[in-house]
Amino acid sequence: MKKIGILRPLVHQGAAPVEYALQLDDQEIGLNARLGQEVQITFLGERNCIFCGRKTKKFYGNNSSCFNCFRKLPDNDICIVRPERCHFHEGTCRDPEFGRHHCMQPHIVYLALSSDVKVGITRKTNRLKRWVDQGAVAALPLMEVPTRKDAGEIEVFLSQYITDKTNWRKMLKNETADIDLLQTRADLIEKLPDAYHRYLIEEPQVLQFDYPHIGTPTKITSFNLEKQETISGKLIGVKAQYLILDNGVFGVRKHAGFKVALEF
Repeated sequence: MKKIGILRPLVHQGAAPVEYALQLDDQEIGLNARLGQEVQITFLGERNCIFCGRKTKKFYGNNSSCFNCFRKLPDNDICIVRPERCHFHEGTCRDPEFGRHHCMQPHIVYLALSSDVKVGITRKTNRLKRWVDQGAVAALPLMEVPTRKDAGEIEVFLSQYITDKTNWRKMLKNETADIDLLQTRADLIEKLPDAYHRYLIEEPQVLQFDYPHIGTPTKITSFNLEKQETISGKLIGVKAQYLILDNGVFGVRKHAGFKVALEF
């Protein structure tokens, strides 16, 4: 099977195990049933902005954007990576309609276990996707707040006591800390200012995730199509936004917008 198209982030559903598909333009190629097969991905020298679709010589920021979309779209504003700096209330949002639908909505502050336990935030309607995209094997909703800015401020406070980053190498090697999320929740609640207690979710449930794999890499080598035009290997797993091959890992989201030839 050979397909050509613009690479998009992986799509997925379910949790036991997660069912993954690779996107090329509007094509979706199921991955779970292809574990054990040889795969080859070749960069065809063309980059396309994932927002407007136009060709670009290089990407700007972390979202595979052309310069115009990087400069103008709310998806690329500083508050996307620093939500505590949301400025919607100041009337300076790049797109107020975007802000109302994405930021001025209920958000979840959560604990996730992918390598070590971390704190993070996500829109309430996006939480399952967010946890899988981070490669979490377990997640626990901690608080529900009215807006993204509220969630960002709480995340900054909690990051004094717990990391807000994932060690992606440990995550891909399935090196997961032995941590009780409910106990971690109890410890953090003791540190929360009283003003935040009204947002706590009572009796939250720990969610578990299982990822498709037939092997685990012992060494993590990350492929980069900017440096290596063609990559190939046996697909032994899929986790977060990575294809795990027997000779390295391929970050799909990192290569979104690349025009590639894909062959199994």
